[in-house]
Amino acid sequence: MLDRFTVKLIRTPLSSAAVMLDKAGITANQTTLFGFAIGCLAFPALIQEQYLYALLFIVINRVCDGLDGALARIQGITDAGGFLDISLDFLFYSLIPFGFVLASPENNAIAGAFLIFSFIGTGSSFLAFAIMASKQGIENPVYQHKSLYYMSGLTEGTETIACFILFCLFPSYFAAIAYVFGAACWFTTFTRIYSGFDTLNKTNM
Repeated sequence: MLDRFTVKLIRTPLSSAAVMLDKAGITANQTTLFGFAIGCLAFPALIQEQYLYALLFIVINRVCDGLDGALARIQGITDAGGFLDISLDFLFYSLIPFGFVLASPENNAIAGAFLIFSFIGTGSSFLAFAIMASKQGIENPVYQHKSLYYMSGLTEGTETIACFILFCLFPSYFAAIAYVFGAACWFTTFTRIYSGFDTLNKTNM
């Protein structure tokens, strides 16, 4: 829901940083892999309940996720790069709640499982529509520089990162936050399925 606004806010600083990285010979795919590796460090930090360290790794991962896209727009957007980026993003999104589950399974296991389950809904509806939109030649007027159709919803990247930040700042409230955000993710899933089916059905008439 908020991505269309945050993208505009961070576009200029990311573009400036991307120009410098491009001059240094850093590629978009290298940035994607580096960001994922840093993001994975949040996992052991969470298990050890070092939540501020985990938050730092999460923030670095998300900055790299913005930088790889900015670099791709300079160096050329590729299907391979887009595939790598979205695959590692979804793995990272599930890694964070799993880390909280292992940190305190007696308190977080069910809520963490519910949240990961909800991520399956948002992720599968997002990717399934992107595949069909590509086949039908449907373009997104809002996110024209993405390598695949970026389907909007109540919970997008901005909301997910805000949720992760809340987890790290208030770890004792993980379960409550996870249930609320998971419910919002299911709302996103159902609206995406409805609007996606309706859009594709109309293109075939």
